[in-house]
Amino acid sequence: MRQIKSLNLQSKSGCFGTFYFCLFISYLSLSLSLSACGYQFRVEGAGPTIGSTTAVSSSTSPPPRLVVQTLENKSFEPNLETRYTNYLRHEFSSGSGAQIVTDSEAADLVLSGQILSVIVPTLSFSQTTTLESRTEVVVTVKVEETRTKRVVWTQTAKGASEFYVTSDLQFNRVLQNRALEQAGRFIAEDLASRFLLQVESGQLAKPTLHPESENLDSNVK
Repeated sequence: MRQIKSLNLQSKSGCFGTFYFCLFISYLSLSLSLSACGYQFRVEGAGPTIGSTTAVSSSTSPPPRLVVQTLENKSFEPNLETRYTNYLRHEFSSGSGAQIVTDSEAADLVLSGQILSVIVPTLSFSQTTTLESRTEVVVTVKVEETRTKRVVWTQTAKGASEFYVTSDLQFNRVLQNRALEQAGRFIAEDLASRFLLQVESGQLAKPTLHPESENLDSNVK
């Protein structure tokens, strides 16, 4: 009786072993046939997302066409308006998200502004003379829509640059002019980067209700 049971167990284990072996051979044959036929399994796309999904759309709209008008110089420092306007045009053409065009070309937006003030405070001095000074320039700009004249962006920026003072008055003037140029470049870079944020965030399409309260002075040094 025990011999019969052991024989039954051996026959059952042998059947199970043969079944799994045949299953493995079938799976291996199927895998080889699929790979030989060139079938490949790939997962494409963003994959499953838990929770709500938001469609991501890439902006394909062309950049706004912007005219940069010559700044109005309200300071006591002469001949700054041309240089500062050129700085703005250069920085806005390379880093503002807008396409700079001339006055004679069709434009979507117009930038105008003023050089409000230029001061040259003393930073360090001795009992007899000034050793170091700084130029501080404040510029305000606004951007209007060409067709509706609606103000879509305003900003006030402040730039500063230091220079040493020597005993040569003529050379001091050269150093001061270089500091004024540096301050103007700082202002142009700051305004261009702020305008780029405005363009990328889509805020240009929204009306500016209180432009005076949105002016944030940026101290660039």
